[in-house]
Amino acid sequence: MKSNKQAKREAKQLFRLCQVNGLADQNRTEKVARAVAVAGYRDCHRILGHFLRLVTLDRARHTANIESAAPLPESLQAAIRDGLSRRFGPGLTTTFGERPELIGGVRIQVGSDVYDGSVRGRLDALADRFGDQP
Repeated sequence: MKSNKQAKREAKQLFRLCQVNGLADQNRTEKVARAVAVAGYRDCHRILGHFLRLVTLDRARHTANIESAAPLPESLQAAIRDGLSRRFGPGLTTTFGERPELIGGVRIQVGSDVYDGSVRGRLDALADRFGDQP
């Protein structure tokens, strides 16, 4: 039985094999996962668990969720995409959505980074500041 540390190390090596130009390749990822599962290693579930975690974190790092109170014009969407690509690098997938409760502005999440320029976010921050006062 392999240690958890060894399983993490092997998952990390497998994840590196799946990368092409610094980005995880979906086809390679699927092939590696199948190969490990079919190989029948005793601890393949541990290795695959760590591997899945790495793939999930990588996908989150390369996915931007942009929310606004109203639909954004295509020109503004393109400008946001360009800015995010410059900031986070190539291979960033963007999705645009509407959340009327934001009232106005834009909220962007890329991985664990959140940029909240919405009116709702500012009102919540203001309420938190006043909530701390005696």
